[in-house]
Amino acid sequence: MTGIRVAVVGTGDWWGRQHAIAFSSRDDAVLCAVAGRTPERTRQRAREFGVAAYTDIDEMLDRERPDLVSVCLPNEGHFAPTLQIIRAGFPLLVEKPLVFDLAQADVLLAEAAERELFFAINFNHRYARPLCLAAETIRDGRLGQLTFAAWRFGGEPGTSSNPHANLIETQCHGLDQLEHLCGPIVSVMAQMSDATGRGYSTLAVALEFAGGAVGSLVGSYDSSYAYPGTHHLEINGLDGRILVEDTVRRFTFTPARNEISQVWQAGYFNDRDRGFHATFDRHLDELIPAFVQGAPPPVHAEAGRRALQLAHAIIQSFETGTRVATPPSDGGAGIAAGPLSRRGTA
Repeated sequence: MTGIRVAVVGTGDWWGRQHAIAFSSRDDAVLCAVAGRTPERTRQRAREFGVAAYTDIDEMLDRERPDLVSVCLPNEGHFAPTLQIIRAGFPLLVEKPLVFDLAQADVLLAEAAERELFFAINFNHRYARPLCLAAETIRDGRLGQLTFAAWRFGGEPGTSSNPHANLIETQCHGLDQLEHLCGPIVSVMAQMSDATGRGYSTLAVALEFAGGAVGSLVGSYDSSYAYPGTHHLEINGLDGRILVEDTVRRFTFTPARNEISQVWQAGYFNDRDRGFHATFDRHLDELIPAFVQGAPPPVHAEAGRRALQLAHAIIQSFETGTRVATPPSDGGAGIAAGPLSRRGTA
């Protein structure tokens, strides 16, 4: 078996396990170890995949010397382990959100850049087939001048105690996608609700894009992922409209003044594009070759900082009751110039 050696930090039953599945099932990667906080749970996950188990990250890095470390921990526990891995000199892929605090994000990015480390974040929604088709359609100019975009995503809360968890850890996907597809967001104005007593678990944000379009983002932890249409994205231009339903379910493009639409949805045997978890595999299809070639990651961790920066502007807007201008996106700060380090240097 050949491929880069990957260690997964995190043993969660849902997305942490998905990291282990993704890397262990590829021809271009080898899962070499898992690290977790709880000994029995970590040993159980290691036995499942036939790899070494560690509860000490430094010990794992020293013994296994992985080429790449994939980090998937509880959302509010990202900073210290990520910094530990960076300071040890190992390239890494982290789950969103990067962190909850902008100062912490700056520390991580600065220290990774100082070491010229490959530092990627898993905004896997970008790799859903409908969203790839949306990006291609916009890039080809088929929508013409963009006029508005609307993102809605609602489900249930996770384990984070932060009152803005819905915005920072889940709607970061919407902020990332809307800028990825429609260009920089230059101002925001927000309303939030804590009616259920679970923090600001439902919110609505008005957006202004640099290109002149406007937008809206509605996000909630007071809904259900079981509902049909729990995720909806609409992007309208003068020449056409895009609809994305449930991230991976359906893509529709309709030219303006035309009653005939072009529709994509996964065919009978196309389980990969139908499945949400496979969006991570599609991300790895680009990430691993970039890593091997010494190129920047397809989605640099700077994108995580940008989503957090927008989230903090939204919080400021809500707290002050005003429209808030957002800092300009620097389009790649934190990406080291020149070849990136592929291996640990500690």
